[in-house]
Amino acid sequence: MLFLIIVVSFSLYTVATFPLDYGTRYWNNPKYWADNPKLAMPQWANSFLGNSLLEHKIISMSAPQKMYPSGAYYVKSYEASFDLNADQFPTFLTLKLESVSFFSSKAPAIVLLVTRPDNRTIELSRITVEPPLSTEEPPYVRYVDEPRRVLVSGDPRLSITLSDFLLNAYNLSLEPGQVADIGYEKVIFGELCESTFKPLKGRYLFTVLLYARDARDQIGKATIVIGGQVYGFMGTDILGRDLAQGLLFGFPVALLIGFATSVLSTLIGAVLGIVSGYVGGRLDDVIQRICDIMNNMPQLPLLIFLVFIFGNKLWIIVAVLVIFGWPSLAIVVRSMVLQAKSSSFIEAAISLGAPKWWIMVRHIFPQVAPFILAQMIFFTPAAILSEAALSFLGLGDPSIPTWGQILEQGFHSGAVFLGHWWWVLPPGLLIVFSAVTFVLIALGLEPVVNPRLRRWR
Repeated sequence: MLFLIIVVSFSLYTVATFPLDYGTRYWNNPKYWADNPKLAMPQWANSFLGNSLLEHKIISMSAPQKMYPSGAYYVKSYEASFDLNADQFPTFLTLKLESVSFFSSKAPAIVLLVTRPDNRTIELSRITVEPPLSTEEPPYVRYVDEPRRVLVSGDPRLSITLSDFLLNAYNLSLEPGQVADIGYEKVIFGELCESTFKPLKGRYLFTVLLYARDARDQIGKATIVIGGQVYGFMGTDILGRDLAQGLLFGFPVALLIGFATSVLSTLIGAVLGIVSGYVGGRLDDVIQRICDIMNNMPQLPLLIFLVFIFGNKLWIIVAVLVIFGWPSLAIVVRSMVLQAKSSSFIEAAISLGAPKWWIMVRHIFPQVAPFILAQMIFFTPAAILSEAALSFLGLGDPSIPTWGQILEQGFHSGAVFLGHWWWVLPPGLLIVFSAVTFVLIALGLEPVVNPRLRRWR
């Protein structure tokens, strides 16, 4: 019961906090994850690695700390600090600009500086905002719908700046191409020790300078993204997606698939099984022949065929699982109804003139209800495992993140062979956890279904 409470609690939390179109709006939108590191371990991995990996940092600035005139310009300074305490270099450095507004016909310029712990300052990037069009009216606003991202550590012009920096700081003469081979991050965040670069630990001050013609010009939001090796509670995948969010969204999806499939399969199987067993005759023959045909049809090839025709839709998977799930239950329920049909209280009800539907509802159904309930619970993990298996084969609904899809994407990207354990182990364990939850509940109901076990216990 504790396991079920955990699964239901996570599902309710996800439904209450996540939008219903999370899969299409966020999960499958690469732009939403552009600031995240790729293939980063969970943050708690540092507890076992001695804090040797750098934590991913996203630092935002929305208000200038300083403003001062400089010739024909008004200079606004946006500042943010970053402490480097790890033994690894950042993997990338990005500047993101949003809602840059200006009033003059001459667009402002933006400069990014970093002051290292050794008090040396490096100009990392210089950006010119697009000038206004003749049809525009002030204030002119840029980067509202789509922020401007500048991969600082990927700018070829930075190699010239860093080459001059190495010459002035360490009297080391290197060509810009050699600096690029070493890596911009090592030069920016490192110090030269015996011909190799080691992380320079301490506080770094990032400064975004806005050179404006009008005092009202401003940057709505400037963000510094410092790529790390660890991120979030469950890490990221090859696209930078937060796996914790994908795994969390998988809880209500798994419950929806499990409950919808089990309830529909149980309802159809129980009704047809009771009708087949009690009514008998030609109707019984028709229902049983249908059950035999369905039980002998190959489920996986048919599902693949339907997916190719209708597309990878969740409702198709649920429908096929329901279609192939009810016949086995109907056969077993029919055999139980045949035994209950010969009972004395059934014959008494018939002699009193009770209609068939009344007997089936008031006398037959209570006899088989415990077994039907147990089978419904057993069908739930089977449906969850079936959906995970189909998603692992690439037949799942791509618009909805599920545990099976996360597992399939991990295997498809070689996560197992490359050692990206945080990508494949959590979804696999959650699939097993959810299945075991309902199996344990079903086993707990066995004494109700089987009187012999009730007496022994």
